[in-house]
Amino acid sequence: EVQVVESGGSWVQPGGSLRLSCTASGFSFSTYVMSWYRQAPLSQRTLVASINSAGTGAEYANSVKGRFTISRDNAKNTVYLQMNSLKPEDTAVYYCKLRLRNLIDHRETVYWGQGTQVTVSS
Repeated sequence: EVQVVESGGSWVQPGGSLRLSCTASGFSFSTYVMSWYRQAPLSQRTLVASINSAGTGAEYANSVKGRFTISRDNAKNTVYLQMNSLKPEDTAVYYCKLRLRNLIDHRETVYWGQGTQVTVSS
């Protein structure tokens, strides 16, 4: 079965950096878009960044532009989120989203990781 696993979340002081990783497994014959979302307490889950299947195009939330960078390594089925100049308002559970498009039947399916906690505070 498809699995999506995030790692790298931690506590960090304001201005610090973290790199999150998300590795997907258990699928074949598919292209996939991978995205990072986050959800703070009492808030809705929102898109942070998304990268296309080729790794040539990315989208970012306005709140993280210039600070966060998304990248992917298709050989490892892994997407990364480099987070710099972190702010307290970046505190949230960060989730990896995998959207598969099967190359044989063209069906799309979505999978979510369990999330990794990022805490930015003094």
